[in-house]
Amino acid sequence: MTSHPEVRRGPGACLRGLLACGVFGGLLAALAALPLVGTAGLTVNNVTRTLTDLPPSPRENPLPQRTVLLDKNGKRFAQFYTENRTVVTLAQVAPVMRDAIVAIEDSRFYEHAGLDIKGTLRALVTNTKAGGVRQGGSSLTQQLVKNILVEGSESDTERAQARAPSIQRKITELRYALAMERKYSKAEILERYLNIAYFGAGAFGVEAAAQRFFSVPAARLTLPQAATLAGAVRTPYATDPSLDTRRRERLRERRDIVLDRMAQLSYVTPARAEAAKRRPLAIRLKPEPGGCQGSVYPYFCLYVHRELLTNPAFGPTRAERERRLARGGIVLRTTLSPKAQRAAQRAIAARVGRRDTEVAAEAMIQPGTGRIRAMAASKRYGSNGGNGGNTANTTNGPDTTYNLAADMAHGGGQGFQAGSTFKVFTLATALAQGWRFDQGFMTPGSFVPASGFTDCAGRKVNDPGAEIHNASGEGRGGPQSLSTGTWKSVNIFYMMLEQRVGLCPVVTTARALGVARADGTPLREVPTFTLGVNEMDPVTVAASFAAFGARGRYCRPMAIAEIVERDGRRFKIPPSCARAIERDVADAVNHLLAGVFTKGTMTGQDIGRPAAGKTGTNNGYTSAWFAGYTPDLAAAVSVGDIRGSYRYPLTDVEIGDEYFGAVQGASLPGPIWVSSMSAALDGTRETRFHRPDMGRFGGGFTPGLEEALAREREEEGAEGTDADGRRGARGDRGRRFREEYRYRDGRGYRDGRGYRDGRGYRDGRGYREERRYREERRYRGNGAHRRYRAPHWRDRPR
Repeated sequence: MTSHPEVRRGPGACLRGLLACGVFGGLLAALAALPLVGTAGLTVNNVTRTLTDLPPSPRENPLPQRTVLLDKNGKRFAQFYTENRTVVTLAQVAPVMRDAIVAIEDSRFYEHAGLDIKGTLRALVTNTKAGGVRQGGSSLTQQLVKNILVEGSESDTERAQARAPSIQRKITELRYALAMERKYSKAEILERYLNIAYFGAGAFGVEAAAQRFFSVPAARLTLPQAATLAGAVRTPYATDPSLDTRRRERLRERRDIVLDRMAQLSYVTPARAEAAKRRPLAIRLKPEPGGCQGSVYPYFCLYVHRELLTNPAFGPTRAERERRLARGGIVLRTTLSPKAQRAAQRAIAARVGRRDTEVAAEAMIQPGTGRIRAMAASKRYGSNGGNGGNTANTTNGPDTTYNLAADMAHGGGQGFQAGSTFKVFTLATALAQGWRFDQGFMTPGSFVPASGFTDCAGRKVNDPGAEIHNASGEGRGGPQSLSTGTWKSVNIFYMMLEQRVGLCPVVTTARALGVARADGTPLREVPTFTLGVNEMDPVTVAASFAAFGARGRYCRPMAIAEIVERDGRRFKIPPSCARAIERDVADAVNHLLAGVFTKGTMTGQDIGRPAAGKTGTNNGYTSAWFAGYTPDLAAAVSVGDIRGSYRYPLTDVEIGDEYFGAVQGASLPGPIWVSSMSAALDGTRETRFHRPDMGRFGGGFTPGLEEALAREREEEGAEGTDADGRRGARGDRGRRFREEYRYRDGRGYRDGRGYRDGRGYRDGRGYREERRYREERRYRGNGAHRRYRAPHWRDRPR
């Protein structure tokens, strides 16, 4: 291999080079061009001044590079770019690659000072005879100038001028090239050229080209590989190996030309060049997907992308933020945990199919920091194929472009009503105002919010036309305390509690905990606020519940933990947190919500460590939720129909492999939450909640509650099992207490099992009556498994 000493020459050296041929060289160049440039008024003196009175070297903007997204462990999972490029130093490029590009593009690169006289004269003679530009004689430095001018163009007109096949452009390039030779060393020029050149297949710069063509870094390129890339630079589109075999054959021909030239110039021996020519092209195209659709974690990627474009912390204007993202060169270390992400994705995929119109989404957030650990949905991110313009088909296929786990500002939709998960804000408000665990009151069988509700603007927002019923629609009330009302999720109790503590204080608590509507519009401050009438997204709900796990410290959801600029500077993004509620109040909320798993709507479901949470189902089964947390991780799961939750309620639906008479918070979102949290926390140290201050929150009195509980215990003993030994509806307190069995249009649900208009019994997991197991609805034979619904199944005796 031939090595070259460092050569640094200015325009004076160039002129001395011209004078080596007497002034004849420069004059000949000018005279040869006269047929073309004479009309422009150029003379020999003009040409001389052109070559001596040089401008500054062209302005060089930072080259567009990839913006790379890393998970919290430092592994790349997405990238954005307008040009697939990674800038490297010359030391990071294999010497054989440097030799190959010099050999084929500018063999006298180390000898001239920006102008290759022989090549230029040869091109001028050819172009003079042809009456136009037909042959290039540009030095490598001139090619660099051309690329810089194209990259710096701000309009199509400027780009066209930078590429125009004219003598004027060639003279401009020459002058800039001489100026660059005065400013930079040969090594610096070669490094800039290798980083700016386009090699084809969407690869800009030698590092991206090495990765794209051969799946190796530029530092490890072999002789055949280096010759291939060097051969591609001259005509990158005609030799693009990603397009077809014909272009690959052209690329091979160019490779062999480069190898011959390297042997001719003694960069390699003829024998080595011949051996390399016998090698196959061995292209190993490495996909370099850009954007979120090509990411393994597309929803998290989309959240980061929108955060970059909307958050002023990343630039004063949206245009500046878009430019920064497009030109890239930055590395974003995100908060994503691959372990938690896989746990959420698998838990959802196990229960909800991609082609189901019902969609599930989940977000996981670390309490005390707001770091988003996972963001998953039942549908794959992307556009559905059209079907003759059928809009429904493109909307309801297996894919979606909505970030179902996030709000509209981060690529999501309008969200789903959060249901009874909102009762936690009324609970926290009551505890902050001095309510105790066993304090309560008598509740009626129905409740009309005709008075006592005032929003934060001081307006009365009573609704005398509405009638609220308890869960399960039994039509009767009874005594409820803060504890039992929470565990059973009693609607009327919480409506009356909100009335007593004040609607505005409840809304204020929710706002302090980061609650905002998914569509960005103001919160609906209405009496049913505590029943979750506002549409929410899982990220927002998970962040608000995470604050309880952090003992009342709310942290804004964050997806970016650190930014590494292209110059290596690092900027850590600190959590944005504030005290939302008192520590003692948060401890008390945790104590009651932990009872949801042992005494309430999630009885029988747990993650094997202390946890707290709240189910949520909307009136009419328009959506279902579960939000829960430990001191280490919080998560929220939503389920609703992507076509519209009001038009398509979650009743009589088949989701995944299971039929649901009605989807409740504990029947689908709850199990998804349990599975995902169990897997995400597996192997981590268990952290317990702080014990509540019983001196402040313990005790209290609810008239008639002890007697009512005694009667329930008696009923459980008498009705605990039926004649076949199965548990009765009243024997299973968890199911009887579920708020999801709602009173609907006077029809009602009986005994917690969901007897409704002949549609069947439902206990949240399937039919349990002996004569109506799931086998009625399935046909198994000859190894096939087909869903089958007997036409007479609805008419069977109840």
